[in-house]
Amino acid sequence: MTKNLLIELGLEEMPAYVVTPSMKQLRDKMGQFLKEERLSFDKIEMFSTPRRLAIRVVNLADQQTDLVEEFKGPAKRIALDDNGEFTKAAQGFVKGKGLTVDDITFRDIKGTEYVYVTKKEEGKPVKEVLKAIPDLLKSLTFPVSMHWAANRFEFIRPVHTLIVLLNDDMLEMDFLDITSDRISRGHRFLGKEVAITSANSYEDDLRNEFVITNSVERESMIVEQIRAIENEKNVVVEIDEKLLNEVLNLVEYPTAFMGSFDEKYLDIPEEVLITSMKSHQRYFVVRNQEGQLLPHFISVRNGNDKGLQNVIQGNEKVLLARLEDGEFFWREDQKLKIDDLVEKLKQVTFHEKIGSLYDHMQRVEKISQLIGEQLNLTSDDLKELNRASKIYKFDLLTGMVGEFDELQGIMGEKYALLAGESPVVATAIREHYMPISAEGELPDSVVGAVLAIADKLDTLLSFFSVGLIPSGSNDPYALRRATQGIVRILDKFGWSISVEDLIASLYRLDMTSLTYDNQSEVMTFISARIEKMMGSDISKDIIEAVLSSSNSVVRTLLETSLALSEKAREDNFKASVESLTRVFNLADKAKTDQVDESLFENPFEETLYQATQTLDLASEVSDNLDSLFALSPVIDAFFDNTMVMVDNQALKANRLAILAQLRNKANQVAAFNKINTK
Repeated sequence: MTKNLLIELGLEEMPAYVVTPSMKQLRDKMGQFLKEERLSFDKIEMFSTPRRLAIRVVNLADQQTDLVEEFKGPAKRIALDDNGEFTKAAQGFVKGKGLTVDDITFRDIKGTEYVYVTKKEEGKPVKEVLKAIPDLLKSLTFPVSMHWAANRFEFIRPVHTLIVLLNDDMLEMDFLDITSDRISRGHRFLGKEVAITSANSYEDDLRNEFVITNSVERESMIVEQIRAIENEKNVVVEIDEKLLNEVLNLVEYPTAFMGSFDEKYLDIPEEVLITSMKSHQRYFVVRNQEGQLLPHFISVRNGNDKGLQNVIQGNEKVLLARLEDGEFFWREDQKLKIDDLVEKLKQVTFHEKIGSLYDHMQRVEKISQLIGEQLNLTSDDLKELNRASKIYKFDLLTGMVGEFDELQGIMGEKYALLAGESPVVATAIREHYMPISAEGELPDSVVGAVLAIADKLDTLLSFFSVGLIPSGSNDPYALRRATQGIVRILDKFGWSISVEDLIASLYRLDMTSLTYDNQSEVMTFISARIEKMMGSDISKDIIEAVLSSSNSVVRTLLETSLALSEKAREDNFKASVESLTRVFNLADKAKTDQVDESLFENPFEETLYQATQTLDLASEVSDNLDSLFALSPVIDAFFDNTMVMVDNQALKANRLAILAQLRNKANQVAAFNKINTK
């Protein structure tokens, strides 16, 4: 017989961004727990609001399945002494399994008898197993935690209620300073406490108290209400998925409504208005059918439509204050001069161990020019890049960015254009922040991309140079994200820049404000970001082989890892890699790659040498692999007919040199001896 299990944890309001991940974490941990405890079930349903996390396990078995485990022990000759008595080895083996020697049987395996024991454990009733629920709840982890009252244990927010129902049967247990009950809390203003009748009545019991526990249902309500406003007002509402997820985790009973603001504020840059509405007030943006911004917004109230007009007016007043600030800063910032702001950056600390933002920009100026020259940018582009690198952080000292830090770069572009800077420079100022998240949008312009890379490279090298290196999950200066941005930009533009050579050239630059240090640690850090981009579908040995190659062009590394993974499915892969592996392993013993053809003693040396000389690896990655794999018969014939490690030192050195030449070329693609073919 099966039953439904309901667990609800009632808390103070949680931050919106924590709700959905915490709900999923509770579901996953419960699923793992039930699996480990041998309790079958059909599915786990999730529920959440800002003040509760809940799950319902559907068709949970009423008892654990019996456990039957069989263990193989020592051989019979070791388990019995000369008198036929069980030895200490046999006694220790069964004791470790919680059994006795009376449980021992012997089984013949390929002519040798071994000790075997079978351990049987009868399944416990589900209620007994579920006593561990408080420990499961304590295992939940959160990005931020707190403790309250006399509790030493930290949790995301203070806990007020705990409900554990097995159908309609309440299970009593203690969690922190509360005892489980049937009581759940309704809507903070519209509802009251309610006794949950059974696991199956959970949603309906709370719906009566103005709480929609199903987040999917709440989301649908919000979307449907917004669409209804769209149809009624003939407008288009931008339903941003990230904002929608945040809003639904701020309310328990949603009611969407439209508010307005004065049309005069539409003269402010659209980005300022959108930031004020979306980022600061959690409002959805409203446009007309042609895509033009309208002086309206959509918000979602945590409650019903009673007294809604007062709520609308209150939201309009709050937004008005934000728009007034935006209008003021927009007007005042236009009175400032870019060069004056840049000069003031000398007084703004980048980091106390590193120097000022002005120092940072001077280093970036040198790095960007070096990269631009390596890319053979036109003189015009280099000129634009130089100007952008001299001023690109100026907007950090504007009033608008000081109030709305999300607009850094965006306002820089606008103010730069107003000040007469070229569109190329203005765009680079905006794009140098990209990407602003792990998978965020990348620069489109060449100048913007180079400036973005240069800015992130100096940030990376500067922090590493003063010992501020991320460890474990600790990365307070977001250096992983910055480095991921460098790698992604290089990949997007397909630039044939050797990362290793680039980093080495930066360490040769004369920087008066800072001396770069920890070069090897920087390269290891960058390699880890490239590895991450290769993805989890690529095997570890192939990733290691590619990253161990002499090539460090990001696009090539990524393409090679993918091509090798595809080749690994082909019939000739194992034999080809093993042939190249023999070359790599012996080539490590070579002291030179200079070959003397006069020392060849058989045609197989000549054939392999000539094949190496004509080997061209300037084609597509897949073609390069085909060319290398095509050498497998030639390599095998060489080894079958040539003793490399002979006593004659000249012959040995010459044959090793042949292999070294081939290894050096093949290593441009991958270190094939790192690939596991077993």
